[in-house]
Amino acid sequence: MQFLIKQRVFSWTDTYDIYDERGEAKYFVKAEFFTLGHQIHVYDCNNNEVGGVYQKPFRFLPEFEVEISGRSIGIIKKEFSFFKPRYNIDYNGWHVEGDFLGWDYDVYDGDRTVLHISKQLFRWGDTYVIDFENPGDEIMGLLLVIAIDAANCSNGN
Repeated sequence: MQFLIKQRVFSWTDTYDIYDERGEAKYFVKAEFFTLGHQIHVYDCNNNEVGGVYQKPFRFLPEFEVEISGRSIGIIKKEFSFFKPRYNIDYNGWHVEGDFLGWDYDVYDGDRTVLHISKQLFRWGDTYVIDFENPGDEIMGLLLVIAIDAANCSNGN
């Protein structure tokens, strides 16, 4: 299963449209305007909120709480590292490893690959592709990509 996440370029906040492998709209993402840190909401096509990524203010490195259906499921923290971005994820036993430029990530549950995230270069606005092994991981994987993008954005990338 695959998602394409496309940023809306002419928007005041972080806004994304998410499409499935058939090119059909699946979700959309919208951030709040004038907030302290990123406050990002994910909606399905019926305008129901399914999850959110909320930046914790006043942290040295970006830290985000992730919620699904109004329930906290964990924290994603950017860790200090040289050359290779690293993230600490405290839910589902997942861990993330990214490449030198931080544009490709693999997410693991132990030794098993859960999903692969890649950024498509030379596109108008940020564009990501998520390849899922298990369709049940789609919301959690989508929120992870959004949190990583927000963490990178918080550091001026």
